[in-house]
Amino acid sequence: METQEKVYECAIIGGGLAGLCLSIQLADKGYSVLLFEKNKFPFHKVCGEYISMESRDFLIGLGLPYRELNLPVINTLGISSEQGFMLEHQLEMGGFGISRFTLDNQLFEIAESKGVKVMQGSRVTDVAETGSDYQIQTSDSVFRARIVCGSYGKYTPQFIHLKQVVNPEIEANNYIGVKYHIKASLPPNRIELHNFKDGYCGVSKVDRDWYCLCYLTTANNLLQNGKDIKLMEQNVLYKNPYLKAYFTESEFVNEQPLVISNVHFNKKQTDTDGIFLLGDAAGSITPLCGNGMSMAMRASKLLATELILFVENKQTKEQALKNYQNAWNHAFKTRITAGYHLQNLFGKRTTTDLALRALSKMPRLTGKLVSLTHGDVF
Repeated sequence: METQEKVYECAIIGGGLAGLCLSIQLADKGYSVLLFEKNKFPFHKVCGEYISMESRDFLIGLGLPYRELNLPVINTLGISSEQGFMLEHQLEMGGFGISRFTLDNQLFEIAESKGVKVMQGSRVTDVAETGSDYQIQTSDSVFRARIVCGSYGKYTPQFIHLKQVVNPEIEANNYIGVKYHIKASLPPNRIELHNFKDGYCGVSKVDRDWYCLCYLTTANNLLQNGKDIKLMEQNVLYKNPYLKAYFTESEFVNEQPLVISNVHFNKKQTDTDGIFLLGDAAGSITPLCGNGMSMAMRASKLLATELILFVENKQTKEQALKNYQNAWNHAFKTRITAGYHLQNLFGKRTTTDLALRALSKMPRLTGKLVSLTHGDVF
């Protein structure tokens, strides 16, 4: 196995939004960055593909050609119950739609253009601290870096040892995520959230002529339908008339969906064994906590700030770990708390319908709840 002699300032495991954004920020400061991604760009990911406007300027600052991509601006929201009631709301901040297929590939190209060494199709098998730096092992090479960051997503690699005790109640709530791209007649400035038994489905315009249709539900719903996704959709999702219309009247870009399973929504931790964690690696947060993509990008900015101070010898690594943890908690605590409360209102037949009907008569309260899922511009 070949061992590389160069010691990078930072190695990042995982080329999702958080990892790519972090790599670009560090490269902009002139630091050597190594990023590992087990897939090859471009590729699809299960994701709602709605980004709140809080992140637009940040992405433009990284180099995303936002205006040239001609992305749909989303400023209206509709939320339906299984009984067919639709809550209407104008989004104050709003957002825009872009597929992960496009966004991640754009960021990958920006990262490479700024000098990030991106190892595509490369799976990290082990990380070991060796005094002043870390050794990162792949199937055919060993690399060295002063700092290692984990941005590997929802599934924790075997070589990562999380210290947090597992909460049995949280672990018992096992979810699946399913995503399609469709062609639909929904206005491009509108996002809809449709509830059904033990789940909800978002529909909104992204780039090209695609709409993202992505839903989250319990693994139990799938088990009760013989692990047949199409059968589950017909027996469970179709009970919401809006969803039935989307599934039966839309043109599907790909008949087979992209699926992730064994998803648990809980905050893990922001570091382990001296490895900084960000994005879903620091905790898979329920979608209703507010714009997971924006949270991943914001976390990358928080971490970049601390890593830059460390590399410039303006703080110790222990200080960087502590400061990042404090900044993460300060940035996301309110959104996470609000999200878990909102979660209790959705995906239920009677409770959701009653809640939506009540909120339709209280637009100011609705606006306040929506604002809790959007952060300030950064």
